[in-house]
Amino acid sequence: MSTRIVTRDGTGLFARVSGPPSAPVTVLLAHGWTLDERCWAPVADALAVGAPGGGPVPRVVRYDHRGHGRSDDTPDEHKTLEVLADDMAEVIGQLAPSGPLVIAGHSMGGMTAMALAQRHPELVAQRVTGVALVATASGGLGAAATLGMSGRPAQLFLAGKDRLTVSPRWTGRRSLSTHPTLLRAGLQPLLLGSRPDRLAVRATCEAIADCRPTTISGFTPTLTAHERDEALAAFADLPVEILVGTRDRLTPPRFARRIHRSLPRAELTVFPGAGHMLPVERVGGVTARVAALVRRSVAQRAA
Repeated sequence: MSTRIVTRDGTGLFARVSGPPSAPVTVLLAHGWTLDERCWAPVADALAVGAPGGGPVPRVVRYDHRGHGRSDDTPDEHKTLEVLADDMAEVIGQLAPSGPLVIAGHSMGGMTAMALAQRHPELVAQRVTGVALVATASGGLGAAATLGMSGRPAQLFLAGKDRLTVSPRWTGRRSLSTHPTLLRAGLQPLLLGSRPDRLAVRATCEAIADCRPTTISGFTPTLTAHERDEALAAFADLPVEILVGTRDRLTPPRFARRIHRSLPRAELTVFPGAGHMLPVERVGGVTARVAALVRRSVAQRAA
């Protein structure tokens, strides 16, 4: 079921809700920068049939961040992780107002969950029973603005980007491209690992092609400023799954290890050969770990 909520500042957010209304747990899936809720579709569909070998079927909520997908655009001053965290709290309040909650955040979605812990600690303490941090980081993303480049290449890239993003040819476009396949040559080596299947490539290229150019430039400052190691303390007593691919170029394994140092009791899973797009590259592995959080949440509730 697709639906739409309106935040306190009047921004409309597109969402999908699946699974039985009477499910014992709700799973909230938050997508990454320049993507949309479709990138969580394979995992959401897999969760809908239950965990391998049986297990509870959760209710699943996935939504488009403001400025992404079918949600409303927003002024640049509202393109921050702090505002996204407030949006996440409103999505929870309107679409999952009660019961245990497992949050799975991919990339910027994981950073949004960390900001939620900072801005809405009571919500996390009262409702959240598990967290999956998927191909994400708790800080150190200064290179995000240059897509991982450094030195002279990074300087040239930034100079060109600054000129481009004030041009009407950038700000006036509704989407990055109307031809997703043309983006494959650049996106596949950046975002995907070795030998990705066609569905993973297509999902990635289509989501980014549909992204507003101003979303790319508008959210860059908040990502480079993101430093939330301390926020992870809110998850210290929860079951946490940290997931990363060995070929992730945007948030490589060192970022996952940094999170793990703050959350030593968490489970760290490294997927050999996988890139940044774990929700479409390693559907079975990601689903299994989110389902494990659901099972633990149900068991905790029954104890």
